[in-house]
Amino acid sequence: MAVFFTSDTHFGHTGALSRFRRPFASVAAMDEAMVANWNATVGLDDTVWHLGDFALHRKPDAMAALLKRLHGSKHLITGNNDGPATLALAGWASVQPYAELLLDERRLILCHYAFRTWNGMYKGALNLHGHSHGQLKGMPRQFDVGVDVWDFRPVTVDEILASRQRTKKRE
Repeated sequence: MAVFFTSDTHFGHTGALSRFRRPFASVAAMDEAMVANWNATVGLDDTVWHLGDFALHRKPDAMAALLKRLHGSKHLITGNNDGPATLALAGWASVQPYAELLLDERRLILCHYAFRTWNGMYKGALNLHGHSHGQLKGMPRQFDVGVDVWDFRPVTVDEILASRQRTKKRE
C-alpha cells in the first residue's frame, strides 16, 4: 500500500484551463485526463491525501460520483475553494484543514497553503502544500504537490524528493 499526495485538481473549473495554462481542450477533457492519470498511478488499496481545491462549480451528486471513481482511500486537507458540499462528501476518509503525518519515519506537515515556517522545520520535517500551482519558489524541504506541477497526477514522497535531487544535479 502506497501513500500519495496531490492538490488543486479543480475538477469542473472552466477557469482553470486558462488561469493555470492547462493543456486541455475542455473541462471534460481535463477532468477525464486527471481521473485516468490518478487511477493509472494509485491502486485501489493505496491512500491519497488531497491538499485542497478538489472541485468547483459541480453539483454534490456529480462530485460524489467523481470522488467514487478515483482509486484509493482519500483524505481531504481543505482548500480555499472547498465549500460545504465538498467537505460533506461521503467518499472522504477524513476532512481537516491541517495534518501532521509520520510516513516511513519522515515527518510531513500537510496544508493547502505553503508555510514560511512549520513544525519540525529544523528537524527535517517536510511541508507539502498546494494552492500556488507551481508559481511559488519553494523553501528547503517544502514541496508543491499540485497537479499543475506533477503531470496532473498524485505523487509519492520518494518521487518528490527524487525530483528535487535531479534539479540540484542540473544546477
